[in-house]
Amino acid sequence: MQISYFKRYRMQIDLSDANPNLPVLESGFTFLPWDEDLLEAHAQTKYQSFQNELDCNVFPCLGSEHGCERLMNEISSRRGFVPEATWLLRHRDPTTNMQVNCGTVQGIREQADVGCIQNIGIIPDYRGRGLGSAIVAQCVRGFASTGVRFVNLEVTANNTRAHRLYQRLGFRLLKVVFKSVEVPML
Repeated sequence: MQISYFKRYRMQIDLSDANPNLPVLESGFTFLPWDEDLLEAHAQTKYQSFQNELDCNVFPCLGSEHGCERLMNEISSRRGFVPEATWLLRHRDPTTNMQVNCGTVQGIREQADVGCIQNIGIIPDYRGRGLGSAIVAQCVRGFASTGVRFVNLEVTANNTRAHRLYQRLGFRLLKVVFKSVEVPML
Protein backbone atom coordinates (compact mmCIF):
# COMPACT_ATOMS: atom_id res chain seq x y z
CA MET A 1 0.00 0.00 0.00
CA GLN A 2 1.08 3.55 -0.58
CA ILE A 3 -0.31 6.81 0.73
CA SER A 4 -1.88 9.29 -1.68
CA TYR A 5 -2.88 12.80 -0.70
CA PHE A 6 -5.93 14.54 -2.10
CA LYS A 7 -6.15 18.31 -1.98
CA ARG A 8 -9.52 19.47 -0.72
CA TYR A 9 -11.07 22.86 -0.20
CA ARG A 10 -12.95 23.52 3.02
CA MET A 11 -15.55 26.12 2.14
CA GLN A 12 -18.02 28.07 4.26
CA ILE A 13 -21.07 30.22 3.85
CA ASP A 14 -22.14 32.76 6.48
CA LEU A 15 -25.93 32.59 6.62
CA SER A 16 -26.17 36.04 8.16
CA ASP A 17 -24.70 37.40 4.89
CA ALA A 18 -26.42 35.03 2.51
CA ASN A 19 -29.91 34.32 1.40
CA PRO A 20 -29.70 31.15 -0.65
CA ASN A 21 -32.62 31.35 -3.02
CA LEU A 22 -34.21 28.01 -3.65
CA PRO A 23 -34.16 27.45 -7.40
CA VAL A 24 -37.44 26.51 -8.98
CA LEU A 25 -37.41 22.80 -9.67
CA GLU A 26 -38.62 21.46 -12.98
CA SER A 27 -42.00 19.81 -12.96
CA GLY A 28 -41.92 16.33 -11.47
CA PHE A 29 -39.11 16.96 -8.92
CA THR A 30 -39.81 16.84 -5.19
CA PHE A 31 -37.70 17.22 -2.05
CA LEU A 32 -38.39 14.55 0.56
CA PRO A 33 -37.47 15.49 4.15
CA TRP A 34 -35.47 13.07 6.29
CA ASP A 35 -37.32 9.99 7.42
CA GLU A 36 -35.63 6.90 8.86
CA ASP A 37 -37.57 4.84 6.30
CA LEU A 38 -35.66 6.64 3.52
CA LEU A 39 -32.20 5.62 4.79
CA GLU A 40 -31.80 2.90 2.18
CA ALA A 41 -32.98 5.24 -0.59
CA HIS A 42 -30.39 7.84 0.51
CA ALA A 43 -27.68 5.16 0.53
CA GLN A 44 -28.61 3.83 -2.91
CA THR A 45 -28.77 7.36 -4.38
CA LYS A 46 -25.41 8.17 -2.79
CA TYR A 47 -23.90 5.05 -4.35
CA GLN A 48 -25.34 5.83 -7.80
CA SER A 49 -24.03 9.40 -7.52
CA PHE A 50 -20.46 8.54 -6.51
CA GLN A 51 -19.70 5.02 -7.77
CA ASN A 52 -17.49 6.07 -10.70
CA GLU A 53 -16.34 9.45 -9.42
CA LEU A 54 -13.05 10.79 -8.06
CA ASP A 55 -14.43 10.89 -4.51
CA CYS A 56 -14.49 7.07 -4.45
CA ASN A 57 -10.70 7.29 -4.33
CA VAL A 58 -10.84 9.79 -1.48
CA PHE A 59 -13.63 7.99 0.40
CA PRO A 60 -13.67 4.33 -0.67
CA CYS A 61 -16.98 3.66 1.12
CA LEU A 62 -18.71 5.71 -1.61
CA GLY A 63 -17.74 3.08 -4.18
CA SER A 64 -19.93 0.30 -2.80
CA GLU A 65 -23.60 -0.07 -1.94
CA HIS A 66 -22.72 -1.57 1.43
CA GLY A 67 -20.26 1.26 2.15
CA CYS A 68 -22.89 3.89 1.36
CA GLU A 69 -25.46 2.18 3.57
CA ARG A 70 -22.95 1.96 6.43
CA LEU A 71 -22.09 5.65 5.91
CA MET A 72 -25.77 6.67 5.98
CA ASN A 73 -26.26 4.69 9.20
CA GLU A 74 -23.24 6.43 10.75
CA ILE A 75 -24.34 9.91 9.65
CA SER A 76 -27.97 9.52 10.75
CA SER A 77 -27.01 8.14 14.17
CA ARG A 78 -24.46 10.85 14.98
CA ARG A 79 -25.30 13.11 17.87
CA GLY A 80 -25.12 16.21 15.64
CA PHE A 81 -27.28 14.83 12.82
CA VAL A 82 -29.59 17.55 11.45
CA PRO A 83 -32.73 16.05 9.87
CA GLU A 84 -33.82 19.51 8.66
CA ALA A 85 -30.67 19.67 6.47
CA THR A 86 -31.03 16.14 5.10
CA TRP A 87 -32.96 15.70 1.87
CA LEU A 88 -33.70 13.20 -0.84
CA LEU A 89 -34.55 14.53 -4.30
CA ARG A 90 -37.04 12.47 -6.28
CA HIS A 91 -38.20 12.75 -9.87
CA ARG A 92 -41.50 11.44 -11.19
CA ASP A 93 -41.45 11.01 -14.96
CA PRO A 94 -44.70 12.54 -16.25
CA THR A 95 -44.95 10.16 -19.20
CA THR A 96 -44.33 6.88 -17.36
CA ASN A 97 -45.22 7.97 -13.80
CA MET A 98 -42.07 6.12 -12.63
CA GLN A 99 -40.14 7.61 -9.70
CA VAL A 100 -36.36 7.89 -9.48
CA ASN A 101 -34.40 9.06 -6.44
CA CYS A 102 -31.87 11.33 -8.11
CA GLY A 103 -30.21 13.40 -5.36
CA THR A 104 -29.19 13.23 -1.72
CA VAL A 105 -27.57 15.44 0.91
CA GLN A 106 -27.09 15.17 4.68
CA GLY A 107 -26.32 17.69 7.40
CA ILE A 108 -24.33 17.44 10.64
CA ARG A 109 -24.02 20.09 13.33
CA GLU A 110 -20.34 20.46 14.23
CA GLN A 111 -20.82 23.22 16.83
CA ALA A 112 -23.80 25.18 18.13
CA ASP A 113 -23.72 27.61 15.21
CA VAL A 114 -21.76 25.57 12.62
CA GLY A 115 -23.24 22.94 10.33
CA CYS A 116 -21.45 20.73 7.82
CA ILE A 117 -22.89 19.45 4.57
CA GLN A 118 -22.15 15.80 3.88
CA ASN A 119 -22.03 14.01 0.53
CA ILE A 120 -23.97 16.09 -1.98
CA GLY A 121 -24.85 13.65 -4.72
CA ILE A 122 -26.80 13.88 -7.96
CA ILE A 123 -26.94 10.73 -10.09
CA PRO A 124 -25.24 11.19 -13.50
CA ASP A 125 -28.38 11.11 -15.69
CA TYR A 126 -29.76 14.11 -13.78
CA ARG A 127 -26.69 16.37 -13.74
CA GLY A 128 -26.59 19.69 -15.56
CA ARG A 129 -30.18 20.61 -14.67
CA GLY A 130 -29.54 22.86 -11.65
CA LEU A 131 -30.40 20.10 -9.19
CA GLY A 132 -27.05 20.38 -7.35
CA SER A 133 -27.75 24.06 -6.68
CA ALA A 134 -31.28 23.26 -5.60
CA ILE A 135 -30.34 20.50 -3.14
CA VAL A 136 -27.50 22.56 -1.60
CA ALA A 137 -29.84 25.53 -1.18
CA GLN A 138 -32.50 23.28 0.40
CA CYS A 139 -29.89 21.89 2.81
CA VAL A 140 -28.62 25.37 3.74
CA ARG A 141 -32.18 26.57 4.38
CA GLY A 142 -32.69 23.53 6.62
CA PHE A 143 -29.59 24.45 8.62
CA ALA A 144 -30.79 28.06 8.89
CA SER A 145 -34.12 26.88 10.32
CA THR A 146 -32.22 25.28 13.22
CA GLY A 147 -30.25 28.41 14.10
CA VAL A 148 -26.98 27.50 12.38
CA ARG A 149 -25.04 30.58 11.25
CA PHE A 150 -22.14 29.03 9.32
CA VAL A 151 -22.31 26.05 6.98
CA ASN A 152 -19.14 24.24 5.89
CA LEU A 153 -18.45 21.68 3.21
CA GLU A 154 -15.40 20.10 1.64
CA VAL A 155 -14.77 19.49 -2.04
CA THR A 156 -11.89 17.71 -3.74
CA ALA A 157 -9.83 20.35 -5.58
CA ASN A 158 -9.99 18.42 -8.88
CA ASN A 159 -13.79 18.58 -8.80
CA THR A 160 -13.81 21.99 -10.45
CA ARG A 161 -17.47 21.80 -11.47
CA ALA A 162 -18.63 21.34 -7.87
CA HIS A 163 -16.14 23.94 -6.62
CA ARG A 164 -17.55 26.54 -9.02
CA LEU A 165 -21.11 25.61 -8.02
CA TYR A 166 -20.37 26.22 -4.34
CA GLN A 167 -18.71 29.55 -5.13
CA ARG A 168 -21.79 30.64 -7.13
CA LEU A 169 -23.97 29.77 -4.14
CA GLY A 170 -21.89 32.01 -1.85
CA PHE A 171 -19.44 29.56 -0.26
CA ARG A 172 -15.95 30.98 0.27
CA LEU A 173 -12.65 29.19 0.72
CA LEU A 174 -11.90 28.72 4.41
CA LYS A 175 -8.75 26.64 4.05
CA VAL A 176 -6.99 23.97 2.03
CA VAL A 177 -6.73 20.52 3.62
CA PHE A 178 -5.16 17.28 2.48
CA LYS A 179 -6.84 13.92 2.90
CA SER A 180 -4.48 10.97 3.07
CA VAL A 181 -5.70 7.68 1.64
CA GLU A 182 -4.03 4.30 1.44
CA VAL A 183 -4.17 2.99 -2.11
CA PRO A 184 -2.97 -0.38 -3.39
CA MET A 185 0.26 -0.37 -5.37
CA LEU A 186 -0.22 -1.51 -8.95
